[in-house]
Amino acid sequence: EVWGNAEVWGNAEVWGNAKVCGDAKVWGNAKVWGNAEVWGNAEVWGNAKVCGDAKVWGNAKVWGNAKVWGNAEVWGDAFLFRAEHIFTIGPAGSRNAFTTFFRNKKGEIKVRCGCFYGTIDEFEAKVDKTHGENKHALVYHAAAQIARKQLDLTSYEDDEKKG
Repeated sequence: EVWGNAEVWGNAEVWGNAKVCGDAKVWGNAKVWGNAEVWGNAEVWGNAKVCGDAKVWGNAKVWGNAKVWGNAEVWGDAFLFRAEHIFTIGPAGSRNAFTTFFRNKKGEIKVRCGCFYGTIDEFEAKVDKTHGENKHALVYHAAAQIARKQLDLTSYEDDEKKG
């Protein structure tokens, strides 16, 4: 479904139960399907794919060969160009939920985990305060360590010029 001021053009496709609404834009060869949702001022283009129960909203930009799927949530000032710009793990932690790490427009790693949203350093501090040294803390810290290695921040300036 596409409604509101949302736009879909070019070879872009939206199908299944997917929704594109608000002022969202999907174009190029981008694909949105399943139960995925794109709304707000979000933009998805190039060969990007958003599927499953994934959500992209706010001022988030997803393009190039980036893929957002499963229960991933990309929002706020996210800036995804390649698959290396997002990392989701789950179900894990005290709520058996999904935690998403992603690169924002400033080239920082942001984290969305349950009600928490902030930088990766703030996330680890919150984990320490909430879980101490229990099993959940170990899993969350391991995920943060993997995210730091997985998320590609080195080419941020080149990607920003493309966006």
